[in-house]
Amino acid sequence: MGPAAWDAGSLRKHLLDAIDASLRRLNTDYVDLYQLHIDDPATPIDEMAEAMDTIVRSGRARYIGVSNFLAYRLAKTLGRQDTLKLTRFVSAQPRYDLLFREVERELFPLAQEEGLAVITFNPLAGGLLSGKYKHGDTPEKGRFSVELGGFGQTYHARYWHEREFETVARVQEIAKQHGTPITTLSVAWVLANPAITSVILGASRIKQLTDTRAAADCKLDSALKTRLDEVSIEFRRGDAGK
Repeated sequence: MGPAAWDAGSLRKHLLDAIDASLRRLNTDYVDLYQLHIDDPATPIDEMAEAMDTIVRSGRARYIGVSNFLAYRLAKTLGRQDTLKLTRFVSAQPRYDLLFREVERELFPLAQEEGLAVITFNPLAGGLLSGKYKHGDTPEKGRFSVELGGFGQTYHARYWHEREFETVARVQEIAKQHGTPITTLSVAWVLANPAITSVILGASRIKQLTDTRAAADCKLDSALKTRLDEVSIEFRRGDAGK
């Protein structure tokens, strides 16, 4: 990112400059997967798609993907890539958790039909699904900290609402009944979706990974999966902009 108009978004110049800068910082000749962080509706799809194709054909990236794309924009881009015989996106990285499920409705079916890997982020809703927060809290640390400014405000807008806290309480009760940490159960629920390829986990301390990594070996039976689906069903509907 930079102050000039061409130092942002998916303009050809910016994408080609950005991959070169990334390779210099990483001290490598290529990356395995190069993803667009967010859709840029101001740049023509063909210009973006051709620039990403150039990055692959030049050997600077083996594969390309997207993050935070709405399903219709991703479908439109795949169509243009096929029509122009350009390198295709192979992955999509959406936000997905028990408190944000609307991507199940269109993005996941698209990914499965088109053979795209789905690499989800935010499986614990910024830490809300750890069960450590209360609605009246004013966190001084973590993603919900007001000290983070706009970033913290973004997470508050996404999740810091009464219905989200009520759902967390229900999930926590289910976790207790099954003798499983809520973080393990929440990540296991994400992994149980057949559209999911992998989950991106974050931690501020190493020990936090103990429970989240355990989700890989936590297989939900159909009854438990159904219970979690039911307590979070309203989050299949929502505002994609948050």
